[in-house]
Amino acid sequence: MNALSGEGNQDQSSARHSKPDSNADNSPPNESDAKNQQNGDQQANQADSYAVSDPSKPEDYDPSIETNWYEVARTLGLPEISVSFDDMGLTPELLRGIYSYGFEKPSIIQQRAIVAVSTRKDLIAQAQSGTGKTATFCVGTLQNVDLNLRACQVLVMAPTRELAQQIFTVMDAVGQHMPNLMCHACVGGTSVREDIDVLRRGVHVVVGTPGRVNHMVDKAILNLRSLKSFVLDEADEMLSRGFKDQIYQTFQGIGSDVQVCLFSATMDKETIEITQRFMTSPIRILVKKEEVTLEGITQFYVKLDKEAWKFETLCDLYETLTINQSIIYCNTKRKVEWLTDRMRQRDHVVAATHGEMDPKSRKNVMEEFRKGESRVLITTDLMARGIDVQGVSLVINYDLPMHKESYIHRIGRSGRFGRKGVAINFVNEDSGDTLILKEIEEYYATSVEELPANVIDYM
Repeated sequence: MNALSGEGNQDQSSARHSKPDSNADNSPPNESDAKNQQNGDQQANQADSYAVSDPSKPEDYDPSIETNWYEVARTLGLPEISVSFDDMGLTPELLRGIYSYGFEKPSIIQQRAIVAVSTRKDLIAQAQSGTGKTATFCVGTLQNVDLNLRACQVLVMAPTRELAQQIFTVMDAVGQHMPNLMCHACVGGTSVREDIDVLRRGVHVVVGTPGRVNHMVDKAILNLRSLKSFVLDEADEMLSRGFKDQIYQTFQGIGSDVQVCLFSATMDKETIEITQRFMTSPIRILVKKEEVTLEGITQFYVKLDKEAWKFETLCDLYETLTINQSIIYCNTKRKVEWLTDRMRQRDHVVAATHGEMDPKSRKNVMEEFRKGESRVLITTDLMARGIDVQGVSLVINYDLPMHKESYIHRIGRSGRFGRKGVAINFVNEDSGDTLILKEIEEYYATSVEELPANVIDYM
């Protein structure tokens, strides 16, 4: 039977889950095109505060985090903060996978949220990019997988194929020593027949994008009756207008006892309000807005009188770009294509990707970039969320993002997990960029300095 309308699920689902509201010449492309694109970054202003801190603080209390986790942990007799993976009560096989993957000490979010996820209580978690959110929900959900039950027990959804594939890689790696664990990436642009064959054989974990996952559920290929945990990565994006109906469709197919976990570097007010409709007394572990700007990433700006001067400035910086790896952000796919052509005309080696490229080309570009075979990637906000390439030390905002929330996701591609990184913002004084940058500084309570001559020393 179709899992969306399966027996025993419909009444439970409707009781818990209610539907969210639907709501090539040498001249650069016109920036008005950007207002029609933006790949789903339609967030409202971020809420100043969304969690009630527990009045009784643990010894390692961090004032930058607003949470009700400490009270929940004490009630359940669990550690409020685990400074070592060994203190989290994880299975030996899972611990072995964590250390094999290269983790040594849990990050701030991991010290709290891994155990919180393993409780199977609903959870909302916000933390800086590059601090290990993916590993947090991978480890926490795998802890509860019954390996003797060959059925989907963990479902993770992400907004892009690239991010879903990356999550799958982490999930598969940290679970590599769990006997007979089966994980599967279920994303668009890949073989439907292969998905059907794998899912029919049975898997414990599915990581995917909404369209392909819902297609498999709708065709009764993916059965969610044994589901324990449903994770939304980049939750504010997943609950935006572009994905809201698809996520609602997924909720219709899961039981009322399924744990729901939301993870993102940014949580806007609208997202928090929506969660009240389908989450039950969630644990909240949230980094305050002013703490979200990334420690270890130095931010600079270059003021330019005209849009046309951006290109020459970028060419001047090219040698710096290729010292390690760099990502250049534009606001539209037309600008990406235009800039890529111009750079190649100057014999600069660059790669490019955007949401309208075919899936195979996108995958090849990302694989080459991850391997370090290409050094400079020009892209849209498609690559702003969650993509983890360790060699990236420099991000350039060729166009300043049109949404403040996108800024933190973009610059977070450098300086991953405590490494040093640099962000350079091109500011066209002719177009109002100065005001946009000022708003970003005020929103995140950060300072963006003028680009010095010795920028290489910061990388």
